[in-house]
Amino acid sequence: MTPSALWQRYQDWLYYLPDLEFYLDLSRVGFTDADLETLRPALALAFEAMADLEAGGIANPDEHRMVGHYWLRAPELAPTAEIAQAIRESVDRIEAFAQQVHQGILRPAGGAPRFTDILSIGIGGSALGPQFVSEALAPLDSPLRLHFIDNTDPEGIDRVLARLGDALATTLVLVISKSGGTPEPRNAMLEVQRACQNRGYPFPAQAVAITMPGSHLDQVAREGGWLARLPMFDWVGGRTSELSAVGLVPAALQGIPIREMLAGAAAMDAATRVPDLRQNPAAGLAFSWYVLGEGRGKRDMVILPYKDRLALLSRYLQQLVMESLGKAEDLDGQVVHQGIAVYGNKGSTDQHAYVQQLRDGLNNFFATFIEVLQDRQGPSLELEPGITSGDYLSGFLQGTRQALYENGRPSITVTLPAVTPRTVGALIALFERAVGLYGTLINVNAYHQPGVEAGKKAAATILTLQQRLLKVLHGASAPLSLETLAQQAEATAQIETVYWIVRHLAANQRLRVQGDPGRPASLSVSLET
Repeated sequence: MTPSALWQRYQDWLYYLPDLEFYLDLSRVGFTDADLETLRPALALAFEAMADLEAGGIANPDEHRMVGHYWLRAPELAPTAEIAQAIRESVDRIEAFAQQVHQGILRPAGGAPRFTDILSIGIGGSALGPQFVSEALAPLDSPLRLHFIDNTDPEGIDRVLARLGDALATTLVLVISKSGGTPEPRNAMLEVQRACQNRGYPFPAQAVAITMPGSHLDQVAREGGWLARLPMFDWVGGRTSELSAVGLVPAALQGIPIREMLAGAAAMDAATRVPDLRQNPAAGLAFSWYVLGEGRGKRDMVILPYKDRLALLSRYLQQLVMESLGKAEDLDGQVVHQGIAVYGNKGSTDQHAYVQQLRDGLNNFFATFIEVLQDRQGPSLELEPGITSGDYLSGFLQGTRQALYENGRPSITVTLPAVTPRTVGALIALFERAVGLYGTLINVNAYHQPGVEAGKKAAATILTLQQRLLKVLHGASAPLSLETLAQQAEATAQIETVYWIVRHLAANQRLRVQGDPGRPASLSVSLET
């Protein structure tokens, strides 16, 4: 394409939203007018499906649930007055709670004037969203320092608690779980509770439950006299929960203006309701993803934010996109194995990491550049005449975009004026809507996660087997071979799993194993004495 033709295409496919000073450039996506005409009917259906979702339709047929994360920033659109009121009350309660903590009205039980830290316990969207927002928006003089436990790794838990040290006494512990039954946050909660008890700290006086009213966790918190209980909603999924209590509580406690985040998301929502591809940036993204991946996710999505504060965007989007779209079956029950793989780091770090492959290796991806126009607050040092460090960063982004284009590698560019609560809220809303629209284009349920549930059930089966193995060993008068142990536990068909369990328990001094570890058949197993 000639420079003049490329310039014209750029002008034709540059979207600008004045309210947010937001740009979306699709000019380096190789779609054609024919692609647009082919997908126009499907896009019309996607707009209708999204309108039905926002009106309270059952958008998650597997679980027979409404999907209402859009109402979080526009309660007036909720299908009932009760839901709208619950949303408004939730935000009011979160702000009031944060203010009471900041002012020392709610304070540690040990006599300290204020809480100093937050320990957020959650998994998946209950961790990835708050981590992204904290990295992007937490002020340097934040009133509380934020820490995370987002796994059931004992060593990881120990390291977080060691970093907190004596500050655990003045730490608010947020336990985030919709049901309270998810193993990872439950396990971490019990570990932290024990750590507090061992040090003489009254855990309930510093514990906050963020959960559904009436859930198991809610009951535990109510009966245990926890400091606070704040509501999650049944109609908000984990990966779209950042603008609910899940993300708003830790954000407000850090001094981030949560209503500005909600306002930015609401402004983007308004723009992405427009039933016109050229005037709807989320539809533009969904359309581009479809064309680039031939409707089958044949290209990976590489997220390249050229701003340190947005470094965790790729991890956040990884869950939002892959958990929503990675499905074996479509809504008609046909096996389709859909999805889009997402990865990324940040520019210009990527110049020295995997951009080499992006330009010269497999042409199996599309890049999504995230540009931030404002370099910093205040003036910048000129490193060379007329050139600052921010100019270098902008130059690296433009250079990489151009180098990819010259080698036939497609890209999308999202441009924000600055990293603010308003623009981060808008960015979250943009990708939430794009995922929803794309899910309709490929006819999958973007709001359930059967693969995740299957993994949980398989893990539960393994832990039940472990309990049977330990029961057999408790009753054994002599060491047992691996095969005999499996037979007596009625797990001969699972002998490989038996070996994995035995190896893990032995490494943690919970079993005694004799024989050659590299030859499982030679092993004999007994309880550690």
